[in-house]
Amino acid sequence: MALLRFPDTFKWGTATAAYQIEGAFDEDGRLPSIWDTFSKTPGKVLHGHTGDVACDSYHRVDEDVRLLKELGVKMYRFSIAWPRVVPQGRGEANEKGLTYYEELVDKLLANGIEPFVTLYHWDLPQSLQDEGGWENRATIDAFVAYCEAVFNKLNGKVKHWITLNEPWCISILSNYFGDHAPGKKNLQAALDVAHHILVAHGKTVRRFRELGIAGEIGYAPNTEWREPYSSKAEDVQTAALRNAAFNEWFLSPVLKGEYPQLAVDWYASKGAHVKIVPGDMEVISEKIDFLGINYYTGSLVRHNPGNDLYDSEEIGSGYEKTDFNWNIYADGFYHVLTWITNTYGRIPIYITENGACYDEPANDTERSAYLHKHIIALHRALESGVDLRGYMVWSLMDNFEWAFGYTKRFGLVHVDFETLERTPKASYRWYKQVIEQGGIEI
Repeated sequence: MALLRFPDTFKWGTATAAYQIEGAFDEDGRLPSIWDTFSKTPGKVLHGHTGDVACDSYHRVDEDVRLLKELGVKMYRFSIAWPRVVPQGRGEANEKGLTYYEELVDKLLANGIEPFVTLYHWDLPQSLQDEGGWENRATIDAFVAYCEAVFNKLNGKVKHWITLNEPWCISILSNYFGDHAPGKKNLQAALDVAHHILVAHGKTVRRFRELGIAGEIGYAPNTEWREPYSSKAEDVQTAALRNAAFNEWFLSPVLKGEYPQLAVDWYASKGAHVKIVPGDMEVISEKIDFLGINYYTGSLVRHNPGNDLYDSEEIGSGYEKTDFNWNIYADGFYHVLTWITNTYGRIPIYITENGACYDEPANDTERSAYLHKHIIALHRALESGVDLRGYMVWSLMDNFEWAFGYTKRFGLVHVDFETLERTPKASYRWYKQVIEQGGIEI
């Protein structure tokens, strides 16, 4: 068997998010986030599950760091809970919250693991939502101030910072489809949120530079890849629109200083517009040091007027699927990465999320097979000139999977949500071997 080897400088890691694993929802000064409110609203989360306890990682830091150490990863991406650090959303920082994250960082560094810190993974303080949330431009400056408190606390210890995770989910999924907190269903609200979070990202990058914080800063949009079902002009145009609305809408403003005109015109035809204040695009396009990319799936699409927001239809095409009913489309991973490089230039890229949902608690060979296919696609992209620096599997452990509660498992480590016992799965051992040999066998 041949080994597809990655460069010695390439880093392997895994990832989590605060609300999904921490628990301790009302301890040490933490106040509610929009996800506390949303999950406790009847009918919003499957089976009424909440993140009140989650994986109880807040109290099990040593155990979780040990799992990371034994896995052999050199990077761990986690998020800071804004309502734990600045509970009211703005104002005085909570020293107990900051200390929790500093101690986590110190333990990671002591074990040779580099912390990748995400500053916003969806848990907006509820007090800010009560003032309009991300639809309110005042939230932008509140975010920058919160980030500054974290920068100052962890400066010199954290070398890689991520401002936002998955802006499409923060805006469109949460404010047009209404599937995530705060659960609105308004296209104009979704576009307002999308624009304001990008301004917040840009202002945070500027503040990072002004403060002289050590290290690098970027953000982590989620990507998917849509191929036209046929060569018909309407199918080609539909695929282009879907890619523009999902990928380009959150990449082009940051990397090119403009929104994709195809999607701008489409949203305008639906009565929704981007409300750009003079200077916004210059702020949004403040130079970043790296790009985080989350990728899970893709599909074939064709034109179908009236079927959805984009007059599109996804075509079942025989792809294997994960237990989330997402297509396993590893070639799309390769296409996304090479398209980004060809479109925006050779920017350093870390894969900040890639993984699969399977309910098998121990012998999860399907997850290993999914990862195997996607790491091959990653290697293809590397060989094709994409500046790939590292890869992080989602997720270290089974956790609170947002609107699906505890019913969908993405972890390399099984969590018993009754006892909170952690048990490494077959995929954990498989990934450990990948890390040890610096690549995968084919």
